Amino acid sequence: MSLCYCNSQKSFKDCCEPYIKGLKNAPTAEALMRSRYSAYATHQADYLVATTHLSQRALYPKEDILLWATSNQWQKLEVLKSTPTTVEFKAYYLDQNKIPQIHHEFSTFVQEEGIWYYVDGEYR
Repeated sequence: MSLCYCNSQKSFKDCCEPYIKGLKNAPTAEALMRSRYSAYATHQADYLVATTHLSQRALYPKEDILLWATSNQWQKLEVLKSTPTTVEFKAYYLDQNKIPQIHHEFSTFVQEEGIWYYVDGEYR
């Protein structure tokens, strides 16, 4: 069993994979954020575009998402705080020079017609 990239301690197939494959919708903002981290780790740019709110998609071209996903080696996700519509997290990764980095973000999400979307994030 390979553990999920999102650090949930569940298997990938029982955690984020069903959301990324479109078999299920993430039930919460935190579940969506975790699945988006896993999508970065597995280079699933289509999922990242699809789960970005329509009002924000022009700011996040698929090519840029894929470049960010593939040029970094994703190490670990740490969820610091979660509310029904926000998630604060730290994503640990190695950049293209293999230098450890931490992406600390306070993200906002919205649910429309039962589907959660990433709206934006404030870097900390």
